[in-house]
Amino acid sequence: MEWLGMAKINYTHAPTPRPIKERDGSETDLLKIIEKNTPPCTLNPWLFNGHLQTMWTATKPHGPKVYYRRKVFESDEKAFGGSFAVDFAVEPFEGNDPTLPWRTLYFTEDEMNNMGSSDRKPLLVVLHGLSGGSHEVYLRHTIAPLLEQGGWDVCVVNSRGCAKSKLTSGILYNARSTWDLRQVVKWLRKIFPNRPLFGLGFSLGANILTNYCGEEGSNCLFKAAVVCSNPYNLDISSKVLSNSLLGKEVYLRTMGATMRELALAHKKELELYSDLDMAAVEKSTYLFEFDRLVQCPTWGYPTEDAYYRDSSSTDAILSIRVPFLAVHATDDPIAIREAIPFAEYRTNPSTVLVTTSLGGHLCWFESGGTRWYPRPVCNFLNHMAFNVDLDSVKPLEEPLEVKKISAHKASYEPMRRKLPVV
Repeated sequence: MEWLGMAKINYTHAPTPRPIKERDGSETDLLKIIEKNTPPCTLNPWLFNGHLQTMWTATKPHGPKVYYRRKVFESDEKAFGGSFAVDFAVEPFEGNDPTLPWRTLYFTEDEMNNMGSSDRKPLLVVLHGLSGGSHEVYLRHTIAPLLEQGGWDVCVVNSRGCAKSKLTSGILYNARSTWDLRQVVKWLRKIFPNRPLFGLGFSLGANILTNYCGEEGSNCLFKAAVVCSNPYNLDISSKVLSNSLLGKEVYLRTMGATMRELALAHKKELELYSDLDMAAVEKSTYLFEFDRLVQCPTWGYPTEDAYYRDSSSTDAILSIRVPFLAVHATDDPIAIREAIPFAEYRTNPSTVLVTTSLGGHLCWFESGGTRWYPRPVCNFLNHMAFNVDLDSVKPLEEPLEVKKISAHKASYEPMRRKLPVV
């Protein structure tokens, strides 16, 4: 049946998923909510494997139009100094700024001074994928239905240097750069004190969001979070991709090229603020070469493999305390199946992993050009925002499985990392 585009859907979860109280007073749980809101996955039968699904993005479909106003933040962390841009979805407008992505303008001073609100409108914080931005088609496909329904506000945290944002330090970003997201979430909580906050991450942004939720643990300010096509174990992904012709010469080469172009777009700033060998960066071909030349010297990692191990979000799953949905295609040729932390999802009652047997990387193309994944994502977010008693949704205490201590009194700390971020 998969050859006709009918993908199999599986749910990976703890034996007893976390209980959740609905607004009508009824009791349910995280798994039941996700199962109820996940429709059948019937994809384009001509795109019958992950490679075809993923490569179809090269046709550059336009996607829905989303308009943004941009606010530039200065980092409040001295160790991660510099600026970054956050784009807020707004009503359509006329005009454009050639220095920004299409349909994006800066907030006026008056608009920024009047951004705060005491309403309870749900607000979604989004993280894009590698070298992307708020303009990405896969991102707009997901947030457009929420905006069209009128019940949501959305903002996108652009990684440093992405989406035509200016670089004002020698720091780009890495696979666990959670500090800018943390600053934005705290700021949003301050100016929107009553709004429920939700998180959504795609690909590398999914890895960052997963790490953030794990780092925050019981202090997480999100009511729920969703990740799509998370690469999870970057070390495994890099090694598996490097050992196949398509993996190395198509995917790692393409990702390496996009990151090289991003760095070269900010060559002047990187030469001014960092000691990176930009001549070597300009000659790099594959993603692992770029990471060796940029991420390692920037963050002090001795090898790119050490960086991958430290930045992976696999262990972060164990520390997540808020309702957390992950959507993944097991035929994803980039965020490969071998890197998915199935065991960790079976351990944490606050997490559920939904896998489909088809879909590729951030694709899930259906016949006619629509995509499947926005429906389960939006259905889940809408259910959590409008059907659940959000006052009762608080970060859980540490799951029992993580608290276990061995006979010799050793304990496991999932978020113990080499690079401190909090």
